[in-house]
Amino acid sequence: MHYSKKIEVRESAIHGHGIFAKECIPAGEVIMVIEGEVISEEECIRRENEEDNVYIFWNGDNYIDTANTDIIKYINHDCEYNCEVDDRDHRSLFLLSAVDIQPGDELTIDYGYDEIYEYCKCNTCRSDDTPES
Repeated sequence: MHYSKKIEVRESAIHGHGIFAKECIPAGEVIMVIEGEVISEEECIRRENEEDNVYIFWNGDNYIDTANTDIIKYINHDCEYNCEVDDRDHRSLFLLSAVDIQPGDELTIDYGYDEIYEYCKCNTCRSDDTPES
C-alpha cells in the first residue's frame, strides 16, 4: 500500500474512524494510491449484498475491494468533500486533495451514489438539520 506519511487514522465525528491530515496538504496533491483486491462486477454485488461490504471502489474498468486495507477503507463521505478519487491504472486509483487541507482536518470524498444523499449524516447535512433559533 502506498500512502502519505501526512495522514493517519483516528476516531471520526462523521462515522467510526476517519483519515486525518497530520500536516498541511496542498490542493492537487496525490495523497495516496488506492489499491485492493480487483474483483468482478458479480463478486462486487455479492460482497455488497451478502457481506455488507461498503469498501469497494470502481475505476471505470474494475471493482477494487479495499476492505482489507489499513487506511483507505476509513475514508468518510461528506457532501462538501476535500478529496477526490481519480484514475491511475486498471488496478488502482489516486486519492487527491481537492482543496488545501489543514492539519487535523478529516479527509473526505463524495461517495457518489444516490442513496447516500437520502440518508446522509455528514457534517454538512447535520448542520443543515440544525433548527434555526
